[in-house]
Amino acid sequence: MRRADRLFDIIQRLRASRRPLTAQSLADQLEVTVRTVYRDIAALQARRIPIEGAPGVGYVLRRGFDLPPLMFTTEEVDAIAVGARLVRRLRDPKLQQAADSVLSKVTTILPDALRAPLQSPLFYVSDGSVPVAPGVDLSAVRAAIRESRKMRIVYADGQGRPSRRTVWPIAMAYYVDATLIGAWCELRKDYRHFRVDRISAVKMLDEHFPADNGRLMAEWLALRKDRPGAPL
Repeated sequence: MRRADRLFDIIQRLRASRRPLTAQSLADQLEVTVRTVYRDIAALQARRIPIEGAPGVGYVLRRGFDLPPLMFTTEEVDAIAVGARLVRRLRDPKLQQAADSVLSKVTTILPDALRAPLQSPLFYVSDGSVPVAPGVDLSAVRAAIRESRKMRIVYADGQGRPSRRTVWPIAMAYYVDATLIGAWCELRKDYRHFRVDRISAVKMLDEHFPADNGRLMAEWLALRKDRPGAPL
């Protein structure tokens, strides 16, 4: 790891920690010696980074400290531009707004030489042809996933037969031609994948389901590997 990257990493780790971090703890995390951490802390303090503490006690970063704007390489700028435009293919309006906001923020902090590729990109990313699913707010679905909240949906299968399901949303799976909600279905008592374009109505419930520290996600990912053709 380059020293500049290591110094940045020390600042980030101190910022994220709620308690003082000892030099030994930082050394273990960064896979360097304690002496190296002491030198890095001294170098940061010499640059007026507000790190407080002492050897044997631990170090903290004074609250309110902000890092200077990030700088990007040309390849990183291209990756940001392509990635943000690829989000348009997902037909998720809130994510698209967020991607446009990211582009705007990044464009603001870049020097003129790097700003041009974001404002007038030299590549084209098609918007795709899949229409926006009218029956579901994908932003609300993502919130339900984060909060482990059950959903009640009206869903039509491949033959157009409707059914009412109570599901435990676990993940979103974005594909070029479809967006799926990976979930545990109480009706089928198994994992299922629901195409958002076949959902005609959604109600977010106040009832929560047990996330089990990532067990549901792990089982769902295993299902995608073992049963790639699992019924929708």
